[in-house]
Amino acid sequence: MTTGQDHSCAFVDLGTVPYREAWDLQRRVVAARHAGAIPDVLLLLEHPHTFTIGRRGDDSEVLASPAHLEMLGATVIEVDRGGLATYHGPGQLVGYPILDLRPRGREVHSYLRNLEEALINALGETGIPAQRVTQKTGVWVEDRKIASIGVRFSRWISSHGFALNVTTDLSYFNHIVPCGMPAVTMTSVAQEFSALREMRSKPDETSATAIGIPDMALLRSRVAHHLAQVFALQYLDEYPPALDDILGVEREAAAEAVR
Repeated sequence: MTTGQDHSCAFVDLGTVPYREAWDLQRRVVAARHAGAIPDVLLLLEHPHTFTIGRRGDDSEVLASPAHLEMLGATVIEVDRGGLATYHGPGQLVGYPILDLRPRGREVHSYLRNLEEALINALGETGIPAQRVTQKTGVWVEDRKIASIGVRFSRWISSHGFALNVTTDLSYFNHIVPCGMPAVTMTSVAQEFSALREMRSKPDETSATAIGIPDMALLRSRVAHHLAQVFALQYLDEYPPALDDILGVEREAAAEAVR
């Protein structure tokens, strides 16, 4: 966990944004962060159906034909993050922290572990016993993967981030080799919550059933809270003017979502 002084951060909840638009927005935010024009930024959002392939991947990881992809309403995009192929879609909480790692010790390994810790802690509050798996980046529930992580660093400024399956249609993962692991079982908050509810005939106050998961709004709030905890972020009450200019038309939707 990061210790020391708090770091100012703009928390931007964008709602649903097409992947390419969000990718372009990240690049603009990273450039402004490099220039010192804005503080750290956390972007939370969802994407329409999209398969992305990271720098270590290739088209062979997409199993569906172009015709089938069109029928699914999904696009395939090669991106500049680390990792292999993954899926983004409705019901999945995506987070793109744009953070300056220079005052945080320039520790890539610690950055990844902190992302995992924030998600594990947020899921733990819902009653889902999430965990790490040795030598496998991401967040798991036993042997099932609930969150994927793929990042990029540009002169120690982070971009891309994590994708947490909340009410995601997991069948879309059948059309790719998720994260290069053909045998992996993907799961979601909704699926795990359903299993927990069946196991608990008399839920107590801290059980997942009592809390009322799945709920995207609650997950957004808890993930943002725990990211602030592990990275010592202090969320700003207002967006800096320079960030307003970058967000452009997205700003109105983002402000509505935060209020």
